[in-house]
Amino acid sequence: MQESFFFQAMVYLAAAVVMVPIAKKIGLGSVLGYLLAGVLIGPACLQFIGQEGTDIMHFAEFGVVMMLFVIGLELEPSRLWRLRKAILGMGGIQIAGTSAVVTGLAVLAGVDLKQALVLGMILSMSSTAIVLQSLNEKGLMQTAAGQGSFAVLLFQDIAVIPMLALFPLLATAPATGTEGGAHGSATPLDALPAWAQPIAVLSAVAAVIIVGRYLTPPLFRIVAKTNMRELFTATALLLVVSIAVLMTVVGLSPALGTFLAGVVLANSEYRHELESDIDPFKGLLLGLFFIAVGASIDFDLIMANPVLILGLVVGVMVCKLVVLLGIGKAFTLSTDQNLIFSFGLCQVGEFAFVLFSFTTQEGILPKELTDIMTAVVAISMAFTPLVMLLNEKLLLPRLGVQEADTRESDVEDGDNPVIIAGYGHFGNTIGRFLQANNVGTTVLDIDSDNVDWLRRMGFKVYYGDASRHDLLEIAGAGKAKIIVIAINDPEKRLELVETIKKHFPDLHILVRSTNRYDAYDLMNAGMLHIYRETLDTSLRLGVDALTLLGYRAHEATRAARTFFTHDERTLKRLSAIRNEDEYVSAARESMEELERVIQADRSAPDLRIDEGWGEESLIADANKNS
Repeated sequence: MQESFFFQAMVYLAAAVVMVPIAKKIGLGSVLGYLLAGVLIGPACLQFIGQEGTDIMHFAEFGVVMMLFVIGLELEPSRLWRLRKAILGMGGIQIAGTSAVVTGLAVLAGVDLKQALVLGMILSMSSTAIVLQSLNEKGLMQTAAGQGSFAVLLFQDIAVIPMLALFPLLATAPATGTEGGAHGSATPLDALPAWAQPIAVLSAVAAVIIVGRYLTPPLFRIVAKTNMRELFTATALLLVVSIAVLMTVVGLSPALGTFLAGVVLANSEYRHELESDIDPFKGLLLGLFFIAVGASIDFDLIMANPVLILGLVVGVMVCKLVVLLGIGKAFTLSTDQNLIFSFGLCQVGEFAFVLFSFTTQEGILPKELTDIMTAVVAISMAFTPLVMLLNEKLLLPRLGVQEADTRESDVEDGDNPVIIAGYGHFGNTIGRFLQANNVGTTVLDIDSDNVDWLRRMGFKVYYGDASRHDLLEIAGAGKAKIIVIAINDPEKRLELVETIKKHFPDLHILVRSTNRYDAYDLMNAGMLHIYRETLDTSLRLGVDALTLLGYRAHEATRAARTFFTHDERTLKRLSAIRNEDEYVSAARESMEELERVIQADRSAPDLRIDEGWGEESLIADANKNS
């Protein structure tokens, strides 16, 4: 068993590593790469996996659960409220319209009315995993098409619950029984009286909200103080798994429950860290899900009924496409956005596998029909990346580009121009100065106590390790103009510099250094804008000391400026010297040169008279006018 497990893991990982880069290279996207990997290792080709692909599918559906949690983290409740019309309007009309069209066509084809209605509702579902993954890869989630697609998919996830309640009423044969586990299967909730079941469901939803709002932040605060990243990741996974289990117990969609938890935590200071910790697991499980879909395609059944199955695939996708185009037009989407919206959602989604299994167990649909429709669902999902690619390459350049010149961008640009990494005494001063000048900043800090304190003070600060490029990506480094590196740890500063140079080469870097030796390392790393935190303060103290000793204020201030200019110039020369003896010799020469410069400056006849604090600018103006 152990050898079998490791062999299966090797097969899945190898298939993904080989096929996904190939698919990406030829422009097909990662989703189709995973699907092709599943076909390659499945019963149709190499036969590395067989019937166990179905079991993998149930496990891999957890990737969809994690994806909706991450999506929820990106949706603040206020933003979700702004989408209410799209969720209820676009989502509701899509479910009703597609169900009506498919039901009517099924009845015309001779299917019983009740079965046709069930088919219509199931086939109205679209693939949350494929659509959102594809839109995210193409950077389209914040467009009108992306927001509309999200609204429809969210409504579909919600609609699964009433569908599961309604389907048993449409049963045409005795139930075959169930062993539990899937949505709509026997749950502990069934043991409760009928009047208590809705209360239990509402209590579970309320528990998710209360835990997310009031109990989770203190828990993450405690975990963050351990400074153990793996423990933070484990806590995040525990949260997602626990909510999924709770939702399954009460018969609700685990994906819907984790999405709700994500929305509740969207305003948390730990939002970015949660998102970046969950994201790798989400990506792997989603990849596993797509591979399982590809492996589960029954090619024997397809070869036995090729015309019927392919005809159904085309028919379903065309019906959904027509309905979606009408919805996009009614909600005033531009032509290009409407095409992206409609072609993206015209497949049948992963929840259809669960719903068809449920309808077979409950005697609602015959097994022969659900086998054929399961193949239709899998093929429609596999076709989706190709359909979206055809739309992108053939239709959009001809139909969408005309509007691009006159229509304003649909992308919501909510990212701040400045990111501050580290918000201790150094970064805090910079942040307050920028805020006073109406410059928006996104702040990342790894000190959980500092984050809590600053949030109480009214600052928008997020907990997270800024040296991680995935966290910087989430924080908006791809669109920001400047990043201020103000973290305390010199090694972390250098690590962050290398990360930014590798992943965000267009980002201007302003970096703090603790002392001149730290500045040497940063200079050798290619940094141009280095700010030694003790230099200005030390010189200001020196000016005050000279003043107390009887020097005139303007003379002491000018000497400090001369020192600063000279020290910055010699710093670059000294940073390149590695030999200790050479360094000592060069440093002594530098100090002697500095003394000569300051003495010569002090004895200059045109500067001996105190002309006030603006003497340098006055002299510059005089020289300019002469």
